[in-house]
Amino acid sequence: MAARWRYLLALGSNVRHPRHGPPRAVLEAALAQLQQSGVALVSSASTIETDPIGPSIRRYANSAAVIETGLDPPDLLALLKHVEHAFGRRPGGQPWRARVLDLDIVLWSGGAFASDELTVPHPLFRKRAFVLLPAAEIAPGWRDPLSGRTVRQLRARLTRPCAGHR
Repeated sequence: MAARWRYLLALGSNVRHPRHGPPRAVLEAALAQLQQSGVALVSSASTIETDPIGPSIRRYANSAAVIETGLDPPDLLALLKHVEHAFGRRPGGQPWRARVLDLDIVLWSGGAFASDELTVPHPLFRKRAFVLLPAAEIAPGWRDPLSGRTVRQLRARLTRPCAGHR
């Protein structure tokens, strides 16, 4: 029997899809597509709306999901890219541009993983409220293998008010 891995995924969309509708519906449809591909959905977070990073002017719908699959990180990445492509995302172009679907591997139950195409944990997730807010809803106790902090602790560090200067 193949190993079953758990992953924390970040999901984002800020472009309406002609078949699935507005960004919130795109995220739901993407999770359904992953399940049709054999991925088990363990839990999914509420969808939040966030301001874009970079040149895009449209607000994003962001969420997170915990999934279970026998796929190792490179194979899961290939599946995520396939789903993004099926939803109309094309490779290349300007970073942080508007996109119909963005699926990222944030954490993996196997710990850390690195290759030319993929780094897990996601290198920027500790600095992104649009990842940590939904992730803390469904995986608050999941530990970042590099910092040792839980998702809840990382979210608190990012969202707590800063002390004033003296």
